[in-house]
Amino acid sequence: MIFRLATREDLPVVLGLLADSGEERAEVTGAHERAFAAIEADARNEMLVLVEDGTVLGCLQLTYVPGLGQGGRERALVEAVRVRADRRGGGLGAELMRLAVARAHERDCGLVQLTSNKQRADAHRFYERLGFARSHEGFKLHLEH
Repeated sequence: MIFRLATREDLPVVLGLLADSGEERAEVTGAHERAFAAIEADARNEMLVLVEDGTVLGCLQLTYVPGLGQGGRERALVEAVRVRADRRGGGLGAELMRLAVARAHERDCGLVQLTSNKQRADAHRFYERLGFARSHEGFKLHLEH
């Protein structure tokens, strides 16, 4: 298994994982292209994939956030954690998260944080098994365009 930065060629599969629709690939729009290019160009953002025999099995995005807390150390924000539906339950999600935490350690981050939808009880148990603690209440404000 290989854990690496995603490439443009991975984008349709990553979008398929994010859609969680059962489709292996999703249509790439101009907005997706621009977003991926921005992630790729930003040293504080990484779209990462877990690959076996040339097949993308999972993905996640890491964003390194500078701040004055944590002794001035960055925090690693984990988002978009997905594993192919047909490979769930076999430890790939835990491996993805272990590798993400290792990357955060390598960057000397002060902590790793994530949010999870309140309706996803299984995901909450998964993160707690990995040592994550419920510590904050999150809020969102969707902006209309």
